[in-house]
Amino acid sequence: MKIIDRINQCIEENKTFYSFEYFPPKTDAGVENLYQRLERMAKLAPLFIDITWGAGGSTAGKTIEIGQTAQNMIGLETQIHMTCTNMKVEDIDNAIQTAKDLGIQNILALRGDPPQGSDEWEKTSGGFQYAKDLIRHIRQTHGDYFGISCAGYSEGHPEGDYEKDLHYLKEKYDAGADFVVSQLFYDWQQFLKFVKDARELGIKCPIIPGIMPLQSYAGWQRMVTFCKTRIPEHMKEDMSKLNLEDDNEIKAYGIKLCVTMCKALLSNGIRGLHFYTLNLEKSTEEILNGLELSPKESIPRSLPWIKPANAKRSDEKVRPIFWSNRVKSYIDRTQNWDDFPNGRWSDSRSPAFGELSDSVSYFYRRKFGETENLKSIWGQEHDSVESVQEVFVNFLEGKIDFLPWNEQSPSPETNIIKNELVVLNKNGFLTTNSQPKVNGAPSSDKNVGWGPKNGYVYQKAYIECFISPENLELLEKVVKEKYPMISYQASTKDGKVKTNITDSSSGVNAVTWGVFPVQEIIQPTVVDSYAFMVWKDEAFTILKGHWLSLYEENTNASRVLSTITNEWYLLNVVDNDYVNGDIFALFKDVVASKNQQ
Repeated sequence: MKIIDRINQCIEENKTFYSFEYFPPKTDAGVENLYQRLERMAKLAPLFIDITWGAGGSTAGKTIEIGQTAQNMIGLETQIHMTCTNMKVEDIDNAIQTAKDLGIQNILALRGDPPQGSDEWEKTSGGFQYAKDLIRHIRQTHGDYFGISCAGYSEGHPEGDYEKDLHYLKEKYDAGADFVVSQLFYDWQQFLKFVKDARELGIKCPIIPGIMPLQSYAGWQRMVTFCKTRIPEHMKEDMSKLNLEDDNEIKAYGIKLCVTMCKALLSNGIRGLHFYTLNLEKSTEEILNGLELSPKESIPRSLPWIKPANAKRSDEKVRPIFWSNRVKSYIDRTQNWDDFPNGRWSDSRSPAFGELSDSVSYFYRRKFGETENLKSIWGQEHDSVESVQEVFVNFLEGKIDFLPWNEQSPSPETNIIKNELVVLNKNGFLTTNSQPKVNGAPSSDKNVGWGPKNGYVYQKAYIECFISPENLELLEKVVKEKYPMISYQASTKDGKVKTNITDSSSGVNAVTWGVFPVQEIIQPTVVDSYAFMVWKDEAFTILKGHWLSLYEENTNASRVLSTITNEWYLLNVVDNDYVNGDIFALFKDVVASKNQQ
């Protein structure tokens, strides 16, 4: 969705909104830390976020990757910066097309700062001179697809003067900019004058003030010196009384200052605030608390899975359950689909699931870390299946943060059945995915709720696990004798399938649905027989590539994990009785049958 549409909606409803800016970290560890911060700060409900762009596209890859991840996996409407510095038109066109292909629909168009090591900005041969040229080019080549914003300088550009900059801003507005984000400032009265002067010049679009909290005196001094930001006399006087070497004192003052400044802006008709977070969260969160803008309660999920803020996936409403703990992979496999299921899951063979790109492998390698780190989490050695079982138990009990198939810690709904899952894993059923049965829980339920207010949600119990051939044989027998409401499908790495799902069925089983006032029933999660076979291939590849590969051949760990990889099945089980069923009773009976042998 274009950000300007969301801004205009807030203005029409007289609602205050705010947004956050981040920059791409230099290291892989920094990127992972930023993703965790984005997940936390998403709970503050920003209207959008934006990601900066290094001079000459020096961080272009990370900027677009972070933007894509923020939109698709965290659900944040995202704007990326794009500059003219060291960029030829073809470079810009490639970057714009990549962003479009990934569903990014918002760009902050800038001239950019001089390249590193240079004091003056020079036009690149074959590139653009000004931000207005970039804005006009995007409009001419992509029409109204992109939402475009531009920068404004309430005190005048560091290289120009106030009056000229107002006219330059008008040229950017006339070229097609939808809204303006201002450079940082601390003189709020001057900002209000800037808005008034812009309006008199015919600039009618929203103008959002840029707010930068103070994190440390040295860092703040570098920034205001670089931007040539005016420091009001009262601020100079206040800071003269502070211990400038005490970062906590500086932060506390900065929070108080920004709260006062933002209150003044809001009381004078400004509706939005844009925070330069510097990739930090505490100060921004405290400012929002001081303004009483932080959400009073958790934001309800619109679906059981995070709905992407992605123009291409705006109508997506149904997914297979298999990738619920590995979202990046699912997004990558389906990114080239022209349409996404928006009511019922039909034949997933058309369009086909794509192959995983190298970027996904890199994403998970970076997330999981190096071999020695993974061994410290998943075991330095394994001499038996029981040793492997313990790793799964440790994950469920919160002793380790992730498994090869799980991007993050167990969800609240997983914790509802944690004890039962622990028992399963201790008995040799290595669980990779699950959900409890739910029969008419309020849509506001903190663990399983989703969707609009005053609705009710339902789930069929689901278990996915690696299972030995011996246990699977027993499970098939027990299901046939005692559990007519159970459906299952199992496959080895090589595609040997065992199932009680008949060919006459569609192979699609809705396992989550919701009933809401004045709406059709929504069924956002399914078990699909064909999609499972795609996921099965991925699950075994993960086992081999992320875990088995950690150990040298002929070690005990290699032998144990090779047996699971080459001989065991990946099994999914659905208990279709969401009212009285007990999926765990099935597994208890399997264990009992095994003990009687």
